[in-house]
Amino acid sequence: MSRIGKKPVPVPAGVTAKVDGQTVTVKGAKGELSFVVHDDVHVQMNDNAIKVDPRHETKRARALWGTARAQINNLVVGVTAGFEKKLEITGVGYKAAVAGKNLQLSLGYSHDIAYPIPAGVSIVCPKPTEITIAGINKQQIGQIAAEIRDYRGPEPYKGKGVKYAGEFIFRKEGKKK
Repeated sequence: MSRIGKKPVPVPAGVTAKVDGQTVTVKGAKGELSFVVHDDVHVQMNDNAIKVDPRHETKRARALWGTARAQINNLVVGVTAGFEKKLEITGVGYKAAVAGKNLQLSLGYSHDIAYPIPAGVSIVCPKPTEITIAGINKQQIGQIAAEIRDYRGPEPYKGKGVKYAGEFIFRKEGKKK
């Protein structure tokens, strides 16, 4: 049994949720999001809460049960509070700046990287070595952060590169002579 799936997702005041077949639509102060639940999972709305149950007693249905509940909870949190991901840049001459609708990254290559900022997402650089990505869709925020990190991931010897805030980089010792 899924411990997460058993809990209903509460719908706070100021948020409207609608279940139409397998589609869950949530509208709040920050915007509107929707999610199509897998057919192995049954979704119903009652008493300002969204309840998720498996349709069958199969391993796949039980796995999707908790996943669907977590996705629906992310919709509710996204339209009320939103999500935020922070990146840190380490290295001499490595920096980032927002220029118009692009994020300009100087990461030690022969050219700067211009990352286009998607609609519905805000990217801010409070310092040249920090990037803050904010929006209502948790999956989209995580994907953008991963794409930016992939341009120059942190290397294990000096720790240079782009990393998530709070991420631990296992450092290697150089060769002894």
